[in-house]
Amino acid sequence: MTATVNSTDITRHNITMQPDGRRVVIKLFVPGEDAHATHNRAACMIERMLQLDEADITALLDDVLNRFSGRHHDILSVFQHHYEVVQHRVPPEIDLSPQARTLIGAYFSHEFSVEAAALCNPSIVPHPDQSDLGPGELRAALSLRQIGEGHISSIGFCSVIIGPGASIRLEDRDGPLAIGTRVGAKHMKHQLFAALGDEDIDNEASAYILNALPDRYDDAEFEDILGHLPHELAARPTTPMTMDLIRRIVGDDYAVTFPATMPLHQRVLWPATPSESRGMEDARFVQVIDPDGRPAYQATYTAYDGFNISGRVIYSRDLRHFEVTALHGPAARNKGMALFPRYIKGRKMALCRSDGETLGLAVRDDQHRWQPAGSLLVPHRGWDLIQVGNCGSPIETEAGWLVLTHGVGPMRRYAIGAMLLDLDDPSRVLADLPHGLIDPDEIEREGYVPNVLYSCGGLVHDGRFWLPYASSDVRISFASMPLDRLLHRMVPVER
Repeated sequence: MTATVNSTDITRHNITMQPDGRRVVIKLFVPGEDAHATHNRAACMIERMLQLDEADITALLDDVLNRFSGRHHDILSVFQHHYEVVQHRVPPEIDLSPQARTLIGAYFSHEFSVEAAALCNPSIVPHPDQSDLGPGELRAALSLRQIGEGHISSIGFCSVIIGPGASIRLEDRDGPLAIGTRVGAKHMKHQLFAALGDEDIDNEASAYILNALPDRYDDAEFEDILGHLPHELAARPTTPMTMDLIRRIVGDDYAVTFPATMPLHQRVLWPATPSESRGMEDARFVQVIDPDGRPAYQATYTAYDGFNISGRVIYSRDLRHFEVTALHGPAARNKGMALFPRYIKGRKMALCRSDGETLGLAVRDDQHRWQPAGSLLVPHRGWDLIQVGNCGSPIETEAGWLVLTHGVGPMRRYAIGAMLLDLDDPSRVLADLPHGLIDPDEIEREGYVPNVLYSCGGLVHDGRFWLPYASSDVRISFASMPLDRLLHRMVPVER
């Protein structure tokens, strides 16, 4: 059980997670390209390496393995994969030994410290594994925004045990990290239809492809249909652009998986498509109930390519196999969408901030497009006058949907508040906290991004509300309070 510090009604727990530079993954390294040089240096590097004799190769490889193998899962397989990526640079008449191929792979590899710059913006959900717990305990999974060199964000995980009462403890998060293995995705036709609607594309080539596709299809089926496009349509001047766009849309949806034996805290969701190449930001995980009644996990996040943002959603049954698809529609064009954990009167709903400053409620239509949002909360108080938004998915309580909010005030100071929505009609605001719930103290205000408190989701366990939050993008802390006390602090909203 941890010691706690009380501030008014909320308890700040004496547990803090700091960025850990030892948490590294292996990435492909291509000299020249990574520095945006005008030419690729790969061929020259391989030519120099081919001058080494076998004894030097063996000695160099042994040294690499001694230095790095304990820091990574199956490092030999990673080196072999990176060799296969660049093996076309090896002259075909050269017969390389297995050691030489592995060493080439090592030269085309580098470590990336996933949270060297910052660790922030957690969300929390019940963990898939609830074994070996005591009475009143819940194992919870935290998603983490990890920021490394170049301000590239990825998604990491860790676990905490909460309860009984106000106790909380972190579980081990040591050990080597690994990026998920890309596997074949099962694409959904309605997603392509919605994406083409976003792009305002409707021509005979796109219509033919949509009509030919089954409701679910894999990459091979997709390419087969494109390969059988009638030549009369293929020859139209708009078809090449349409085909390129459709390939990009379908390629943006993907799936990754991890070995069942790999603990959750060692799994890293790393940018896997051009649209998210500069980061996967602020994942808002929530445990959902599908229409068939089965539980699952979903998370919305912001994909960033260095110039543009776009909304994505992750789907997983077990936090081991993850399917990633794009969000579509007017309400999905800004950051910060947060899904409700269940359908409400047959409708999929989400909180969003489609205008950049107002918290709104959006509904997904039958074409899987998120329609324009209706306003729930506008900036109107001193502490949130710049903008308001959500801090994660709504939490269902007997009193209504508990929504964590954030507000931005003078000197871009972020604080966290809360509001309550009607269970059957979330467009009805029942109550809120006019003075907020928690704001940066004198320690929390200092850091990478000063004066900011932010969360991507809390939960309720055994009558207690739990809030993981980041302060100034350099540390993650935890706060909690009895749910009934939080609800009692709410002020009814006049209608």
